[in-house]
Amino acid sequence: MTTPDMMEALQALAAEKGMTTELLLEAVANGLESAYKRMPEAADDAYVVIDEMFNISVIAQEIDEEGNVVQEWDDTPENFGRIAAQTARQVLTQRIREVERDMKYDEYAGREGDIVTGIIQQTDSRYTLLDLGRVEALLPQSEQVPYERPEPNSRLKAYIVEVRKTAKGPQIVVSRTHPGLIRELFKLEVPEISDGIVEMKACAREPGHRTKIAVWSNDTNIDPVGACVGARGARVRQVVNELRGEKIDIVPFSEDQHDFVAKALSPAKVREVRFHEVEGVAEVVVPDHQLSLAIGREGQNARLAARLTGWRIDIKSETQILDEENAYAEGDWAEGEWVTDAETGEQTWVPADGSEAMSADDWATAAEEAVSEDNLDEEAATEEGESETALDEEAAEESVNEDVPGDETGGEELVLETNEDQETVEQEEEQPVN
Repeated sequence: MTTPDMMEALQALAAEKGMTTELLLEAVANGLESAYKRMPEAADDAYVVIDEMFNISVIAQEIDEEGNVVQEWDDTPENFGRIAAQTARQVLTQRIREVERDMKYDEYAGREGDIVTGIIQQTDSRYTLLDLGRVEALLPQSEQVPYERPEPNSRLKAYIVEVRKTAKGPQIVVSRTHPGLIRELFKLEVPEISDGIVEMKACAREPGHRTKIAVWSNDTNIDPVGACVGARGARVRQVVNELRGEKIDIVPFSEDQHDFVAKALSPAKVREVRFHEVEGVAEVVVPDHQLSLAIGREGQNARLAARLTGWRIDIKSETQILDEENAYAEGDWAEGEWVTDAETGEQTWVPADGSEAMSADDWATAAEEAVSEDNLDEEAATEEGESETALDEEAAEESVNEDVPGDETGGEELVLETNEDQETVEQEEEQPVN
């Protein structure tokens, strides 16, 4: 092969692998430089020059102590073309593999959070391999939906979680359980989401069972829930089919937390929502017949609503609330009010009867002492009741002992009399009848 043919072949190889000719020439030059330095009587400092006609030259250098080049000369060995051909083949093969690995990594390195479609190649108890075309993706068992059995050679959509750079090439880790998969699937089916008109504000998911999403529209003329559901549920049905029948609840997002929590418990109807800011609890009141629906099977509906809203949700029926309010009203409560000091911010309890005010710490200490006294009174009452029971048992035993004769002689006489009576009866039975 002539030198022009070598250059044409190199250009064709670069075009096929998606690389530049300069990159391949640089790789060949580096390989030839390494081959030259392994030859006997080779200069310590040298570099390889390859011109446009693929003519190869080795330029040796003499460098002084300060690093300056003193002189240069052509030190191309004889029969260097044969060595160059062998080295070029090895170097090009290795360099092409490295460049392909880097290109594959660069292609997927910035795609974390995207969705990909692959063909299932291999499945076992540890992981599943997806063929993405140029690379393979790894679907670990921990990222698979429970009870979902992917069939070989079938297409599967997955969410890219991580892209790792390894010596064998990029390793792409994908997931089927990540909430981001729901977001990306709706982007594919709902143009309003991909255009940014409709936003998915929150997502809570239990893979394989149920998902709740909260959507918001930046255009008042577009219903976010209707846009996600589609005509006759066509859009959401496509997502459900891809998730193998996983149920999806779509609720409208609201900046009013009362309304948002109430909508998050859909399909249950909520009567009232009360927030306890300090504890971070949202107390939800529902009709009696809606209690089981609001809680859901094994608490699933309430659990997903809590993840969606960020509040701990306590669901109670109207009857439970009424009973608690009645019990609270019947209780004996001290009259007064809590007063907050504007300077220190400390709260003080001021009784209505004009007695001495108490700080919050004193109030807590008094409450603990009252509870302790009640416990002591209960223990004392229990011990007193046990003592009275013991005395009653002793008195009963004494009365029984008084009824039984204690004289041993009297007891023997009673037995003798009984025996004599028995003998008399036996004698009368033995006498013949006239």
